[in-house]
Amino acid sequence: MIVCITARTKDTDAPAEQRFARAPYFVFVDTETGKSESVENPLIDAAGGVGPRAVQMLSEHGATVLITGQVGGNAARALEAGGIKVYAYRGSGSVADALAAYTAGNLQPIPLA
Repeated sequence: MIVCITARTKDTDAPAEQRFARAPYFVFVDTETGKSESVENPLIDAAGGVGPRAVQMLSEHGATVLITGQVGGNAARALEAGGIKVYAYRGSGSVADALAAYTAGNLQPIPLA
C-alpha cells in the first residue's frame, strides 16, 4: 500500500505539514517495502483549484491513503471520487511519526462527504 504524508521538506524526518494541496512536499511511502519517495509540490503557489490537481498527483503515484492535517472541499470531493482514504495527523512530529501513528491505528479518518 502506498501512503502519502504531507511534509514541509523532502524526507521521512521532515516535519509533517497540516495543509494538503499547499504542502511543500508529498512523501509517498510503500508500507510493504518501506521505500519512500519525496515529490516537491509544483502547485504550492498556483492559483485556485489546486486540490483536485493535487489529488491527481497522489493517484499518479498510486497512493490509497493520505495523512494530512486538513483538506478543502474540492480536494475532499476529488479524494472521495478517487477512493483515497484520508486520516488526520495534527501533531507536530515528523512524517515518520505520522506514519507510525497511522500504522498503530491512532489516527482518525477525515470525513470527506
